[in-house]
Parts: sequence; C-alpha cells; structure tokens
Amino acid sequence: MYLIDANVLIEAKNRYYAFDIAPGFWGWLDAAHRNQSVCSIEAVHTELTAGNDELADWARNNSSFFHPIDQGTTRHFGALTRWAQSRAFTPAALTGFTSNHADFLLIAYAMEHQHTLITHERPRPNARSKIFIPDACLDLDVKFSDTFRMLRESGARLELATPRP
Repeated sequence: MYLIDANVLIEAKNRYYAFDIAPGFWGWLDAAHRNQSVCSIEAVHTELTAGNDELADWARNNSSFFHPIDQGTTRHFGALTRWAQSRAFTPAALTGFTSNHADFLLIAYAMEHQHTLITHERPRPNARSKIFIPDACLDLDVKFSDTFRMLRESGARLELATPRP
C-alpha cells in the first residue's frame, strides 16, 4: 500500500494535477483508496483542511482516505526518536520532527504497516536544520518513492479528454 505525504497532494493541486485540468488523478486516488492501495493519515488531513481551497474541500469530502494513528504505529515512536537524536540535527529540527509532526507520524505508520511512503522530498543526509523523510526511511528500512513511480507501479492511466470545439 502507498502512504501519501501532504506535499504530494499539495503539489498535485497546485501544478500538474490541478482539479480543473486533471480530474483523472483525483479519480484515480479515490479508486485506489477503495481498492485499499493508497491512503494517508489524519495528521495530513488536519494539515490540508486548515486551508480554504479545493484540496481542503477534497480532504473534507474524503475523510476515510486519512487513517488514524493506531497503537501499532506508536510502538515505533521510540525507535524513530532515537534515530533522530543520534544524528547531528539542531534542537529545533528535533523538536519540530518529534512533536506530533506529520512526517514523524507518516514514517512510524509506514514502519508499522509496511507501506511505501510517497513524498516529493529527496534524501539530504547532510541537512541539520530539518529532518527529511527519505533520510529516516533509508536508515530505518522504510520504502519510499515519488508520485510518478507510484502511478507507474500501480498501472494508473490518466487519459485526457478531447476538448469540445
């Protein structure tokens, strides 16, 4: 199963899969969720619904897409915190990451459920002022990928409609 980071949905809405030009992407997300192959977590839902746009509306109308953090996920909080503390991150980066931050919760959820975490972030192993999802994933054996690989691996086809004259 694929676990979606907020930045994937935000970037899609703002750029290449805007609701008005690529409704097929959003339809694919709905179908993939019904088939239990894609989801996100409630912390992402909270982040998205803080806005006042089409994406916030989509998140509100698709609340089942966003799963709660379960007890199994919480078992990974200690290991994830120890990993972060074992690196040379700034105190602000550590606090931001571990204080119920969506990225922290996404990684722990992916660890527990063995999901592939989908994000636009790239590894930045020398970063100190922010903890990037791929760096934690690489060190903790959590699979991660990007939107395009997810779409290809899942066999998604986003066909364009012929414009009316």
